[in-house]
Amino acid sequence: MSRRFMSILAASLLIVLCVGVTAVGATKELILATTTSTRDTGLLDVLLPIFQDQTGYNVKTIAVGTGAALALGSKGEADVLLCHAPASEIELVEAGDVINRQLVMHNDYVIIGSAKDPAGVKGFTSASEALRKIASSGAVFVSRADDSGTHKKEKAIWSKLDYQPSGQAWYLEAGTGMANTLNIANEKLAYCLTDRGTYLSMKDRLDLPILVEGDAILLNIYHVMQVNPEKHKVVNGPGGQAFVEFMISEDVQAIISEFGIDKYGSPLFFPDAGKTIEDLEG
Repeated sequence: MSRRFMSILAASLLIVLCVGVTAVGATKELILATTTSTRDTGLLDVLLPIFQDQTGYNVKTIAVGTGAALALGSKGEADVLLCHAPASEIELVEAGDVINRQLVMHNDYVIIGSAKDPAGVKGFTSASEALRKIASSGAVFVSRADDSGTHKKEKAIWSKLDYQPSGQAWYLEAGTGMANTLNIANEKLAYCLTDRGTYLSMKDRLDLPILVEGDAILLNIYHVMQVNPEKHKVVNGPGGQAFVEFMISEDVQAIISEFGIDKYGSPLFFPDAGKTIEDLEG
């Protein structure tokens, strides 16, 4: 063989090796689209380093409202989703956009507000009746208004009343995440619907006690799911599967069960792997 041929062969092999290393490296990046509550509570700060150490995947987190996270999944722009809007998630399952959807955990929503409680809803056991009273009183209510799981839940409660608050002077639409929405509500001493986890993580900075809790409609359920690699070819299927299996593993479920107890006196989430929604609602 000529030296020229050997040089070309060596260069070609180097290119192949470099491309191969790049491809392998690319598969180690995992895009997680999730709701802001998993970030704002600090849960992801605990779990993601463990996942990355165990698997070698580098997780890029996109924390947005659940509606936006689901949209990323439907377009194949994320590899795995961690969300809390079951009805909307089912739509993606039926469309074939996501697979391997697994129940992970739950907490609940609460209605908070000024201790003065101008609408007089403290102690109500019906979230819809509390919102009805707030609306009739004209007391300020701050909504996330961002198509998040929390916003979807709020709209579901208003729907029970056959009432549309948008556009009313007392109804403020923040269009932002839960933490920012809570800060706005605190400034206004307004009513607000929030997940309990984010509320507890910020409680010391808020002057808004819990006024309404315990209604079955306030259950807040989280699922993890892979974006379908058969439908979206650029999706990291093995990485998505690894993250799903990680979230429902015994070790991670145990971490979830204790997360927040040392700091807040109560867990921010309750583990649910292996259960069904019917188990939670029953």
